[in-house]
Amino acid sequence: MALVRPFRALRPPPALAARVASPPYDVINTREARALAAGNVDSFLRVARPEVDLEPGVDEHGDEVYAQGARNLSELCVRGVLVQDDRASIYVYAQTMGAHRQVGLVGCVSVDEYDRDLIRKHEKTRADKEDDRTRHIDALHAHDEPVFLAYRARPAIDAMVAAITALPPDTDLTTDDGIRHTVWLPTEAQSDALAAHFAEVPALYVADGHHRSAASSRVHAERRGTPGEHDRFLAVLFPDEQLKILAYHRLVRDRAGRSPEALLAALTEVCAIAPAATAEPPAPRSMGFFVDGRWYLGTVRPGLWDATDPVASLDAALCQELILDRVFGITDPRRDDHVDFVGGIRGTGELERRVREEGWSLAIAMHPTSIAELLAVSDAGRLMPPKSTWFEPKLRSGLFVHLMG
Repeated sequence: MALVRPFRALRPPPALAARVASPPYDVINTREARALAAGNVDSFLRVARPEVDLEPGVDEHGDEVYAQGARNLSELCVRGVLVQDDRASIYVYAQTMGAHRQVGLVGCVSVDEYDRDLIRKHEKTRADKEDDRTRHIDALHAHDEPVFLAYRARPAIDAMVAAITALPPDTDLTTDDGIRHTVWLPTEAQSDALAAHFAEVPALYVADGHHRSAASSRVHAERRGTPGEHDRFLAVLFPDEQLKILAYHRLVRDRAGRSPEALLAALTEVCAIAPAATAEPPAPRSMGFFVDGRWYLGTVRPGLWDATDPVASLDAALCQELILDRVFGITDPRRDDHVDFVGGIRGTGELERRVREEGWSLAIAMHPTSIAELLAVSDAGRLMPPKSTWFEPKLRSGLFVHLMG
């Protein structure tokens, strides 16, 4: 079963939602956060990225940054920029990006189920990022940014959500990136019925937010036996059929300083290489290579992977084993500065620009991981290689906060 609890959200009044809502903390850096928050005292970046209110150059992981986030959250509440709802609910949250629309349910999920792997993972976390989110959540006494979860779609839930979204929304805004965010507050009976339906869902899956999930588990462990709702964490749950995964591309710098011709010859050992008219690879087990100012299509040679292994057959795994490791000697992509990653939302034009302007040896345009592959890896209790998935649209921060009490 999946335990999804209603909660009393701390959220902005509809008239202020557009001023409050901000990108998630981990898709922008401090410089970008300062620019976005400039002149807007209501921006939720003051909570999610509280260093924007401190002197430039401050250590992002210094005690004063976490304390500033807590002060800023309290101040937004005092000014009425964030207001706690009178009753607990599971909320409905739709995102529309062009022709793509996904509708999720916002509630609190169980730390215990996360710890027992009923909320399944597909990515290894980094200790430093876990430490950061643990300190952040602990200082706020709140979960300020929801985890992005998936579940296998169920007709009964779909029907309830369709009935709720047929009514006028509570909050409706379009952000600067053109994405529409719409929120509905169901009746108490509808909220209870949604929670009951999830009791029949066998598993949930972390799509995005592994560090926030792990940090929530750590905060609960540290606070075990004390009052407060630290046994749960904030999440938005989407049916798998609606989710859109974009590719996560690679940039590589060759240690050996080989010529473009030598690089293509090395790649030919594991891929069939041909000039390409476009950057995007058309199918799984193929990659686009930008070398010496032009694109090539590389198709992985048959027999180099185990098609029965849900991890080994992933494009990200093939790229890591056959290209990054075998051709370039990059064994640990998390720590090797000869590789970098570019989320698919930035486009292959960004790959070309960075190769030309920053001197990377080549760019690799990846085919996106499918949601079916993600679920299969998670169900097998396995982990994907780093940077295997890029979900769009991203959840907007500031629209829902869960206070632990």
